[in-house]
Amino acid sequence: MSLAASGRLPDRKQDEMILHTRRTYSGLIAVALMALGLAFAPARAAQDSAPAKDNVTADDNVLSKDRVLRDPEIPVLGNPDGDITIVEYFDYQCPYCKTIAPVLDRVLKDDAKVRLVLKDWPILGDPSGYAARLVQAAKYQDKYEAAHRALIGRTGRLTEAAIDETLAGAGIDVPRLKADLAANKPAIEALLKRNNEQAEAFGFRGTPAFVVGTFRVPGGLTAEQFKLAIADARKAAKQGGAKGK
Repeated sequence: MSLAASGRLPDRKQDEMILHTRRTYSGLIAVALMALGLAFAPARAAQDSAPAKDNVTADDNVLSKDRVLRDPEIPVLGNPDGDITIVEYFDYQCPYCKTIAPVLDRVLKDDAKVRLVLKDWPILGDPSGYAARLVQAAKYQDKYEAAHRALIGRTGRLTEAAIDETLAGAGIDVPRLKADLAANKPAIEALLKRNNEQAEAFGFRGTPAFVVGTFRVPGGLTAEQFKLAIADARKAAKQGGAKGK
């Protein structure tokens, strides 16, 4: 069954909105995301389909393609010019996010055409929010990736002191980090707000959660399952005029 057959919204200027259709990868339900008017081929692991949500309006564009896949405020890991984007909604205190980090590294190593967008979704307490804000501030000293890797790779309970210590140990200027955070607080708060609104609009219930090109994956995958999702996303993007990047 093609995704086009799964249902469309009425014409309400929604060609940039992201919609939903069920998919399954090795027992884990994923959801295909369809821009209005595109006709994606069925993913090889698809089992069933569900009607697209019809409660999203053109003005409520938190799930637009550009906002989900290409938020200009979020640095891109992997290949910035890649043909498929993986978006991860994560929390620095989430043990599953820490476990899947090396899986994502392997995916990026094995596929040089993938771009990775990391979206902070700090839902596990105050230290999560503190960590997310500091890592976002690290981009102003070109240390975003170093800050992210330092915290996602740290084991044990996070506290503000532990976060500061970890970032300093990664070669990041923590006093400057806090100054940049204060100077750019409105932009960083707006970014975290967008991330939260998207995660809630997608119906995610916890971290990690992913968007792989045109597929919503409410949970982690193995490297091989990511490869399947990427292949399906490429196929969908090709049939839809590369709108799944």
